[in-house]
Amino acid sequence: MKSSRAGGNHALALAGAFLDMIAAERGAARNTLDAYRRDLADYVDFLRRRGTDPRRADTATIRAYLADLEVRGFKANSAARRLSALRQFHKFLYGESKSASDPTAVIEGPRQGRPLPKTLGMAEVERLIARTGEGIEDASRRFGERLRAARLLCLLEVLYATGLRVSELVALPKSAARTREPFITVRGKGGRERLVPLSGPARAAMARYRALMEEGGEGGAGPWLFPADSQSGHVTRQAFARDLKAAAAAAGIATSRISPHVLRHAFASHLLQNGADLRVVQELLGHADVSSTQIYTHVLDERTKAMVRDLHPLSSE
Repeated sequence: MKSSRAGGNHALALAGAFLDMIAAERGAARNTLDAYRRDLADYVDFLRRRGTDPRRADTATIRAYLADLEVRGFKANSAARRLSALRQFHKFLYGESKSASDPTAVIEGPRQGRPLPKTLGMAEVERLIARTGEGIEDASRRFGERLRAARLLCLLEVLYATGLRVSELVALPKSAARTREPFITVRGKGGRERLVPLSGPARAAMARYRALMEEGGEGGAGPWLFPADSQSGHVTRQAFARDLKAAAAAAGIATSRISPHVLRHAFASHLLQNGADLRVVQELLGHADVSSTQIYTHVLDERTKAMVRDLHPLSSE
């Protein structure tokens, strides 16, 4: 019993030496040190219960500890953080000749699922678009305000209708607004071209915006649909993102939840919710590989569960 307690105390002393090192040499903040201290104390306690200490830990010991974390309900990202602490601790012990090897060297971290993308509900997108379009036809407003609102509404409608990357959206050519077809051609990553459909509201927003541009005498020179006084000659991604957050705030949507990319996610998620095929969404988003589109499979999972619940003959029994 005394031997086990003494071994635990020595292990804690080694952990303390490691913490002193990262505080002195790396300038680790107190919160970081506290997190490492908690992680290492838990690890040392695990080793004590197994009758060993960090100097004698091997690869099997590390794997056993990770398995113990899983049994205790630790999520993959929390276990990965613990493993990161152990890697640094054992690297320190090996470098200081306190142990003969580093048992974490060949350990792979827990597989972490890709986080679900941020998105907005359909009603929230509708509210955002409706709020942005208010006052565009109000002739008592200053013309510049009406034109800016029409431009933002056009950007919103086209983005939600097509799921374009923001870099593709702001660089659309002026010819996109003149097409008579219900789709436009977009040049995406790697110079790949794809056809994307335009909804009726998106085409109407483009037409109204271009009409106001012509009315203000700004529809002539330049190749861009959304011209601006910038190095590129068109609206920048940053300017669009800023205007989008202002519109979201006016619509009662937290600005932390909104960005151009969130609307791209909304486009994909809402299509899938309404029955679109994953491969079709892949093509529309311009993903070269379907694996990039599979972050949306949670939507398909929910739809499948709902379908079984609602349609299976035994689901109500």
